[in-house]
Amino acid sequence: MVRNLKWKVALIVIVVGFALFLGYPPLDVHDEAGKVTKEGKINLGLDLQGGMHLVLWVDTSKLTPNEAKDAPDRALEIIRNRIDEFGVLEPSIQRQGNDRIVLQLPGITDRERAIKLIKSSAHLEFRLISDDPELLKEALGGNVPEGYELKALKGRDDSAEDVLLEKKSVLSGDTLVDATTDFSQSSFNQPYVSITFNNKGGATFAEVTGDNIGKRLAIVLDGTVYSAPVIREKIPSGRAQITGNFSAQEANDLAIILRAGALPAPVEIIEERTVGPTLGKDSVQRGIRAIVIGGIAVLTFMATYYLLAGLIADFALILNMILITGALSYFHATLTLPGIAGLVLTIGMSVDANVLIFERIREESKLGKSIRAAIQSGFRRAFVTILDANLTTLITALILFQFGTGPVRGFATVLSIGIISSMFTAIVVTRLVLDLLTTGGRKINKLTMFQFVKNMKVDFVKFRRPAYILSIIIIAIGMFSFVKRNEANYGIDFTGGVLQQYKFQEVIPLDEIRGALAGIGTGEVPIQQFTDKREILIRTQEDNSGEVAKKFRTSFAGNEFEIMRLEKVGPSIGRDLREKAMKAVIFAMIGICIYVSFRFEFRFAIAAIVALLHDVAISLGAIALTGRELSIPVIAALLTIVGYSINDTIVVFDRIREDRKLMRKASYKEIINASINQTFSRTLLTSLTTLMVVSALYFLGGEVINDFAFVMLVGIISGTYSSIFIASPILIDWPSKRVR
Repeated sequence: MVRNLKWKVALIVIVVGFALFLGYPPLDVHDEAGKVTKEGKINLGLDLQGGMHLVLWVDTSKLTPNEAKDAPDRALEIIRNRIDEFGVLEPSIQRQGNDRIVLQLPGITDRERAIKLIKSSAHLEFRLISDDPELLKEALGGNVPEGYELKALKGRDDSAEDVLLEKKSVLSGDTLVDATTDFSQSSFNQPYVSITFNNKGGATFAEVTGDNIGKRLAIVLDGTVYSAPVIREKIPSGRAQITGNFSAQEANDLAIILRAGALPAPVEIIEERTVGPTLGKDSVQRGIRAIVIGGIAVLTFMATYYLLAGLIADFALILNMILITGALSYFHATLTLPGIAGLVLTIGMSVDANVLIFERIREESKLGKSIRAAIQSGFRRAFVTILDANLTTLITALILFQFGTGPVRGFATVLSIGIISSMFTAIVVTRLVLDLLTTGGRKINKLTMFQFVKNMKVDFVKFRRPAYILSIIIIAIGMFSFVKRNEANYGIDFTGGVLQQYKFQEVIPLDEIRGALAGIGTGEVPIQQFTDKREILIRTQEDNSGEVAKKFRTSFAGNEFEIMRLEKVGPSIGRDLREKAMKAVIFAMIGICIYVSFRFEFRFAIAAIVALLHDVAISLGAIALTGRELSIPVIAALLTIVGYSINDTIVVFDRIREDRKLMRKASYKEIINASINQTFSRTLLTSLTTLMVVSALYFLGGEVINDFAFVMLVGIISGTYSSIFIASPILIDWPSKRVR
């Protein structure tokens, strides 16, 4: 026995040591000056470190079937080359579906520059300009001659010159082999782009310049005339210059675009999520603060209530967090803001397994068993319940991963790892420590624990019909509000639109903000102020973020601001996300129904599904009544409620199944009442510890995750209520011969 324990201790030490090696330090370590002295082992999502998430649609509608077939792949490679030269650290560029490209660009601070670099078609043309003043005059009068196009050429002083271009280009960018940035020695060190053609292009360029001496040749990129120099002589070198009112950065970006090549088809941004570094840093700090405070509250409660056993549970919880960080690092998983919420939730749920074990040990000890026998029997009886409860939650997490997007997948990943890790620490680590304490020369003979709820004999089943009525009333009020709000229930994730968040140095009255935005025709768009009224949130249907930022700079000069967050979701993406959310909820219900039917009976599964629908309906009603919106993180919260609620319900169902064998002469009503009373202490304690950490997330987690935490709070309370007053009592009212 002692030898086996030593092997188990060695194994756990190795596993934990390996996790520490992989996961320490989890986040970047900074010195007093704020410089990173040691890089963190866990990858942070864009919502935590700042950056851009873009979904691009490649428009192949004007291409031939053969061209359209490989256009997305060619576009992906060209965009990848541009991003690589742009200097983005560890970008992620992936194909999605038939005609979409997903970009993850961490650390990007200049949004407009990045979008211009990505979207530019890089269609380069050289077109001759008409030197006939009569034709130009005719074009300016509105009668553009056939075969010509009227364009504006911007000068260095922002002046504009109207030029009449031939529509037919004499040379295109297909023969371009290089583009570099250089500086003019004769124009005050003004930057320009030097381009080089291949042999074929060089020969054509020499022919064009030789045949058109004295004429102007316009250099046109994506429909914009950058320069139009006069051809002085034949240019046989195959080199040309693109001059214009460039900054050094603009010239460099233009060279990058030209070097990478032209896109085979136009691309459109149908989804964008940009998070500024300040908001990301703030989210990390708030999330860690919520984890620390919530974790300390749980550790303190467990140590106070369960005494020595509680300290063992605290030790297992600390190891659990070490294992989770190690696993996140090992699998190169990305920690997102919802992922931090998953960590917070894991703390509450990991305590649940230990509570189940300790309550079982308490029950076995009351039967007069020795401490060793009580521990052995307690773990054996609790194991099945822990397995069933955690597997149903794991089903939900896996479905959430399958149908979720980036941040939500991060949440599902953390939750899945947390469930597996918490089962390991509870069943293996807690058992090992208890075995070490109850064997050997200085073994303990008793586990002393407080017990606030003793010998309960409440007739819960008697209140089932009033509970049904109360639930129906609450759900009816909530659903009435939900239906009345209609589309107002859905955030931009599902309806499409643009969300812009700005942070000013000084407070600006809301009326002044509305007055400034009225000048760009935004209308009565929703504008919110928070965080001492220095941060504002603007919701619009169209992406006018560039105009908004420009207006703020001119209207509130001297009051510096930064873009904290910008989210843009196109209508097609909104429809896809709504469809995925519905599928996730439906498949979660089906998965749970199948598992519960397999482990118990079909009527148990129906009772569990009714309870889950009850909790989801109440949560949706709470969202509508408080004026909140459904978003992807909120859908993640709803699915987590499904997992959490079934966790509670399974514990009661498991006890009903056990008591049905022991109480053969009792009525079904008596069996269910006894089971609810026996598990009430565990239900109360688990809900309390989970509420501690979710409350910390709600009050300290920040504005971005607040809706998620609110829905979780409502769901935990509703899930606890439904497992006692809805799910189990339905088994009595079920029209079954066995019940009768």
